[in-house]
Amino acid sequence: MLKIENGKKILVTPVSAEDIKDLRVGDIVYLSGTLTTGRDDVHRRVLCEGLKSPYDYRDGAIFHAGPIIREEPGKNTMISVGPTSSIRMEAYEKDFIKETGVRVIIGKGGMGPLTSEGCKEYKAIHCVFVGGCAVSAACHVNEIKNVYWRDLGMPEAEWELDVTEFGPLIVSIDTEGNNMFVENKAYFASRKEECEAPVIDSVKDYLLIEEDAPAVYDPNIYVVED
Repeated sequence: MLKIENGKKILVTPVSAEDIKDLRVGDIVYLSGTLTTGRDDVHRRVLCEGLKSPYDYRDGAIFHAGPIIREEPGKNTMISVGPTSSIRMEAYEKDFIKETGVRVIIGKGGMGPLTSEGCKEYKAIHCVFVGGCAVSAACHVNEIKNVYWRDLGMPEAEWELDVTEFGPLIVSIDTEGNNMFVENKAYFASRKEECEAPVIDSVKDYLLIEEDAPAVYDPNIYVVED
């Protein structure tokens, strides 16, 4: 479900394709309901080892994160839950979306063209959670409901969390396959020479030019005079 409260777009699990079809890259959303962590080993176990996850991700949300949890008899307490760089899962994510039916993927940084294809084909989104805010993220965790595949170790296990307005999350890949990070990279690359030109011009008198050498300036070579 997608609801709007106090101007906030809040996704509430379970999330359908209809709920996210109008979201676009750059939109800011929040997540309430169930959020389950899972990163490299979970993806490999599902896709490479052919094991079915004990947690059903269909219409749910996965968080690329390695949490720190204080485990005590009868109670687990979230200490911090910072996002892992999502690009580590790039080779797996398209097939993971197809296999599990997950709708919302959350992590740090962007993902590549394979994930864009998966989000477009199977109607999912990737969202970015700001890195360095692991303790703040933990404040949005109401309860650790369960843990699966604990044998993978604390950071790699699937921790099922109950969260309220987890975010803010920036949509980086939408259901049309638009990819904010890929598009931004292309845009900034196209402006590189334009932006470099005035900088190079301003320092050209300090560049080392050999006598009779052609007047070609290498922006990677600078000489500071004594």
